[in-house]
Amino acid sequence: MVSRISELVLKCADPELLARFWSEVLGYVEIDRDGGLIEIGPPGAGFGGLQPTILLMPSTDPRATRLQLHIDVNPVDRDQDAELERLLALGASQLDIGQGAEAQWQVLADPEGNEFCLLRRRLET
Repeated sequence: MVSRISELVLKCADPELLARFWSEVLGYVEIDRDGGLIEIGPPGAGFGGLQPTILLMPSTDPRATRLQLHIDVNPVDRDQDAELERLLALGASQLDIGQGAEAQWQVLADPEGNEFCLLRRRLET
């Protein structure tokens, strides 16, 4: 028996803001809403599909350090530069964590400052 990731849980100050942001980034839709929780995932698949859903959980706990886990995304219908432009327009910001100019990825932050990386390799849809 093996396990697979079904959900990624992200505690955040504004679940509405991050649900909109990550839905636009990933092409996800809202799957469920329960109190302040919002779950987003691939259209037509939902919870339990091959791709994990993201559960955005309201939290007022301040984050003292960088998250130990982050999301990597790959462009599927454009090159890395065009996808970077799109993500910045959606509200992402670029970060310099010492990755250097030769890095083949871009380090970004979502609107609440959670780091994620935009990788160079284009994936097929």
